[in-house]
Amino acid sequence: MQADVVLFNGRVYTMDHQLPLAQAVAARAGRIVAIGDNAQVRALVGPGTEQLDLGSRTVLPGFTDAHIHLVHYGLSLTQVQLDGLASLQEALARVAECARVTKPGEWIRGWGWNRNLWPGAPFPSKQDLDPVTPNHPVFLRSKDGHAAWVNSLALQQAGLTRETPDPPGGQFERDPQTGELTGLLKEDPAIDFIKDAAGPASLDEMEKAIGAATQRLHRRGIVGVHVPEEEHELAALQSVWLKGELELRVNAMIPDRHLDKALGMGLRAGLGDEFLRLCAVKAYADGSLGTRSADMFEPYQDEPRNCGIEVTDAERLAEIVGACTASGWNVAIHAIGDRANCRVLNVLEEHWREWSPLDLRPRIEHVQLITPQDVPRLAAMGVIASMQPIHCTSDMDMAERHWGPRCSGAFVWRSLLESGAVLAFGSDAPVEDPDVLRGIHAAVTRQREDGLPPGGWYPEQCLSVPEAVYAYTVGAAYASGEERIKGSLSVGKQADMVVLSQNIFELPAQELLNTCVEATILAGEWVYSTLRL
Repeated sequence: MQADVVLFNGRVYTMDHQLPLAQAVAARAGRIVAIGDNAQVRALVGPGTEQLDLGSRTVLPGFTDAHIHLVHYGLSLTQVQLDGLASLQEALARVAECARVTKPGEWIRGWGWNRNLWPGAPFPSKQDLDPVTPNHPVFLRSKDGHAAWVNSLALQQAGLTRETPDPPGGQFERDPQTGELTGLLKEDPAIDFIKDAAGPASLDEMEKAIGAATQRLHRRGIVGVHVPEEEHELAALQSVWLKGELELRVNAMIPDRHLDKALGMGLRAGLGDEFLRLCAVKAYADGSLGTRSADMFEPYQDEPRNCGIEVTDAERLAEIVGACTASGWNVAIHAIGDRANCRVLNVLEEHWREWSPLDLRPRIEHVQLITPQDVPRLAAMGVIASMQPIHCTSDMDMAERHWGPRCSGAFVWRSLLESGAVLAFGSDAPVEDPDVLRGIHAAVTRQREDGLPPGGWYPEQCLSVPEAVYAYTVGAAYASGEERIKGSLSVGKQADMVVLSQNIFELPAQELLNTCVEATILAGEWVYSTLRL
C-alpha cells in the first residue's frame, strides 16, 4: 500500500497512551495508515507519495476549538474593532471614523468594547453615540457578547421605547430618573430586538466570513470547531459544505429556542458527516462576568444589589434537558456564575437516571465560577467542562474586582481534572483570540503574556502542558462523541495534524508564546504551511 503523505524524522506526540511518541506518520485517503519509527513508515513511500523530513520538529493531533462563534468571528474581522481600546473616547473616535465612510442610513456594526478597560467610566449610552452617528443606526456588541451598545436611531428602528418591558432573561438599561432606555441592552432576549431590526448578514457575507475565519484558524493549527451558532449561520455553513469548500470539521449546536422545530422534524444529534455535524442543543443559564449578569449566589462586590441575571430558569432548563434526553440530544448549557453552575448541575442530576444509560455527554459551557461542593458533581455524572483558558488570564483582574475572595473557585481546571471530569478547551472567539498556544500558556501558567501575576493567579489550578494539549485534542473529541475517529494520532483515525516550531513539552512555560505553527494538515492535505515541501 502506498501512502499519500509521509512525515518522518520528527517527534510525533500521538496523545494515544498505547504509543505516546513516534518518529513518523503516514496517511492515505484522509486516514492515518501507519505510525511508528522512520523505517516502518517510509516503507509505504511510493512514486506519488509526498514526503516531509520534519527535522526533529514536533507533531501533534490537529487542535479543536471546542467553543467558538465561527461565523461571528469571521464577521468581526470586517466590523468596527473596539477590542482593547482604553477609553470611551477612543471607541467613539473609531465609530465616528466608520460613520464618515458609511452611506447614511446603513447600519454600523462593531465588536469588542470593554467597559472594564475604561477606569471610572459608567456603561456607555446612546447619549455618547448620538452626536457622532446622527445618520446611522449603530449596533456594537461588547467583548463578551452579552451586552449591546446602540444609539437612538437603532432603538427607534427596533421599536423600543421606555414603555417596552424587559423580556424574560434580558434587560434594557434605563435612566433611574426618567425611565428612558439608555442604549445599553443586556443578554440576547433584549439584544434580539436590535438584531431583528438590523437583520442578519447576507449569505454571501457569512460564507466569506467562514472562509476568512478558517484561514486564521488553520494558521493556529485548528482543524475542528464546536460552534454554538444561530439558524442563519448554520444555513451559511451548510451552503459552504454543499459547495465542498468547508475546510474545518464543524460540530454545530442549535439554539434551544429551535428545539421544538428540530424535534418536530425528527432531527437527531450526529446527523451529518465528518465535516459538518449536529452535536448538541445550546441553552443559556445566565449572562457574563464582564456585563455583571452572571448568576451569583451573592451580589457582586461593587454592586451590592446585583446578583446577575437568570437567563433561563430551572423549570425551562429541566424542560430542555428532558426533551433532549428523550430524543437523544446532548445539551450544552452556558453557565458562568456559581449559582448558574449549581442550577445546571441540579437539573442534570434530576434527569441523570434518564440520560446516563444513553451515553449522552452533557456539557457546561465556561464553568467560570463554581463552589467547592459542586466541583466533584461534574465527574460524578459525566458532565463535560467546556472551558476557555484564555478567559482566565484576560478576566482575572475584573474577576477580583467583581467576585473578590470567591475567585478561589474561578477557572478551577486542576480541581475539575483531579475530580475526574473531562476538560474540553476552546477560545470563545471572537471574545478572545483563538490562538491555542496562547491558551495552553494560560492553562499552564495562569499568567498574562507579561508574566503577571508572579507565580500565577491561584497557581494551584495550573495544568501541565500534556494536560492542556489533551483538552484541545482528545478531550474535545470526547465531548463531541468522536474519540474513536479523532483527537489522537492512531492508525485508522483522521489524518489531522499540526507541526510546531518547538517541542512545547520540553520548553520553559514562557517559551510557549514563542512557538509557531509551521504547518496544519487536514484529512491528509496541507491547509497551511511555512515549510518547504
